[in-house]
Amino acid sequence: MKRFLSPVPVIATLAVAALLGLLLYGVTSSGPDRGIEAALARGERPAAPDTRLPRLGAEGEGSLAEHRGEVVVLNYWASWCKPCRDESPLLQRWHERMSRRGGLVLGVDVLDTTSDAQRFVRDLKLTYPMLRDGPGETQKDFGVVAYPETVVVDPSGRITALRRGPVDEAFMQREVEPLLDPGT
Repeated sequence: MKRFLSPVPVIATLAVAALLGLLLYGVTSSGPDRGIEAALARGERPAAPDTRLPRLGAEGEGSLAEHRGEVVVLNYWASWCKPCRDESPLLQRWHERMSRRGGLVLGVDVLDTTSDAQRFVRDLKLTYPMLRDGPGETQKDFGVVAYPETVVVDPSGRITALRRGPVDEAFMQREVEPLLDPGT
């Protein structure tokens, strides 16, 4: 006598396998883009994506490309982010220092309301240029996963460093200072 397997356990096993496959696909495909991080780890300097966004508190758009020829410290932040607030005075000091030596800090406010972002800039007396990426569309270009995150771009538009989390004086001295014009 032939014995047949019941279709219920076979279907259940296939369903569980399909769900596990979908879960694995979702985990691996929805993670942050670590391409820039991996390239930097290999000693490469990938080209910075051209980010064009509305200016925060001003008319028109701004872009990373318009700062070609300068060292740019591109900082992703949000007004509700405490570490962003904590690092902002350091970024302001470095912006003032860099502006005399061929560089600047360029802030990108993300996932925030305009009024909260403008209050943040005003309260902290930040003078460096700010762009606004309300929905966070450019984060993927840089692999941004949390706030703050900072990307250092050299004068030729190549990424030289990436910092996940707040920057500190040591990071700025190690990653930014050597790129600046020593003449001033």
